[in-house]
Amino acid sequence: MFKTIFSKLIVIFILILVFSFSITGVALYLFITDFVSNEKKTQMIQGAEDICNYLEHNMQNQDEELFFKNLDLLLSYYNQNTKSYIWLVDENGYIMVSKPGILSIRNEDVRALLLRKLSYESGYFRLPDEKMYKSAMNSKVTKDKLGDFYGLFKDTGESWLTIERSFKYRDNYKTYNFAVFLHTPLYEFNEATWSVFKLFVLAVCISVGIAVILTYIFSLRISKPLKEMNQAAKIISGGDFQKQISIHSKDEVGELAQSFNHMVFALKNLEEMRRGFIANVSHELRTPMTSIRGFIEGILDGTIPSDKQDEYLKVVRGEIVRLNRLVNDLLDLAKMEAGELKLHPVVFNINELIRRCIIKLERLIVEKEIELEASFYEEDLFVYGDTDSIERVVINLIHNAVKFTPQQGKIEIATRLEKDKVIVSIGDNGVGIHEDEIKFIWDRFYKSDKSRSKDKSGTGLGLAIVKNIIHEHGQEIWVESEAGKGARFSFTLGHQRQNEV
Repeated sequence: MFKTIFSKLIVIFILILVFSFSITGVALYLFITDFVSNEKKTQMIQGAEDICNYLEHNMQNQDEELFFKNLDLLLSYYNQNTKSYIWLVDENGYIMVSKPGILSIRNEDVRALLLRKLSYESGYFRLPDEKMYKSAMNSKVTKDKLGDFYGLFKDTGESWLTIERSFKYRDNYKTYNFAVFLHTPLYEFNEATWSVFKLFVLAVCISVGIAVILTYIFSLRISKPLKEMNQAAKIISGGDFQKQISIHSKDEVGELAQSFNHMVFALKNLEEMRRGFIANVSHELRTPMTSIRGFIEGILDGTIPSDKQDEYLKVVRGEIVRLNRLVNDLLDLAKMEAGELKLHPVVFNINELIRRCIIKLERLIVEKEIELEASFYEEDLFVYGDTDSIERVVINLIHNAVKFTPQQGKIEIATRLEKDKVIVSIGDNGVGIHEDEIKFIWDRFYKSDKSRSKDKSGTGLGLAIVKNIIHEHGQEIWVESEAGKGARFSFTLGHQRQNEV
């Protein structure tokens, strides 16, 4: 259970609905109870007042038959609308009028109770305790009482609301006191409350049902692409990088699918790079090792004459130097990518460093009769960085420019200042780089043009190392190139003012 998105969403939605509707239900129940109670109480008070007003104004002015007919209609109206037992009681406690009549009360328990507790005298039922009616006779306002009406309704097990209102009748000889009582059990209030609350519960059940259906539909829309990605991930983990996710939604799932496809593309490139890396490392190691082995075996078995041995041993030494450089570059690159490169930044003159690098590569430049043009922003331009690392960057970029510049070609080296950055540019008029391959040239052993690997002295790790060094300095490096028109590599360094040196 709870292992699928659907089950989790269902549980979450149901919990949210139950929690929300519970709070709403409690608030609604309290509101309805209070509202119904106040409404019914108001109706009963209005009924008591209307009945008293009718009796006060009509007991002498109408004929007896019409009087009792209208009174019966009035009592019936309030009896049905308030679900109350209505009594007209005189000052001696006799129930002169009852609606419904004591004997015609439908509730057998209430009828039996009243017949047991009320006395029957002179053709009328009488309240057994004068406390039940004396206080009402002496009051000039409408009163309401909640309870069992001095124990009269105690055996019903319910709490009753009683409304009492007094009025006086005067004939030619005497003034008579009367009171109107309206009794109703509180379960009548609850029935009205529950009638409304049942509709609320029904609405809640329908809402939960609809929520479950909608959750199921939406969970399918969410889980289906996730299942596709899960299946694709299993396929990709097996080494098949051709699988793509076809999801075109504009939400987070669509973005995830797009990122997944980008990841697959990146993994595909990474796998190709890995294979290429292994192939290149194998080639780079196999070729010199084969040469070394061949020359040494030739010397040992006498195939190479003794007067040629020194010459071949120099070739072996060169191959060993090349192997050592390849291993060192791999180790350096591994340290850089692991964040283990330790920089020792100082302030130095970048122009002077470029001059030293040119001198170190002077032999290569002269051999290819390359025209080298240096353009410095000012004679001395100070920057902040690790001198040895930046020298490695400059030498690598100049060496690459020499390597891919044709005989009697041209190389341009320039420095310029933009705001707080010094920009160093090294450009050539060599074979250049195709636009769609520029983003891959910083990868290990990547060769944008296989013909550019003619120089066997390189390890194929130079630009990857250069990029890592510049990024470790918190700076940027980029290339501008067009196939057949050369390439220009540029990088930034933090500027240091001369008066701060």
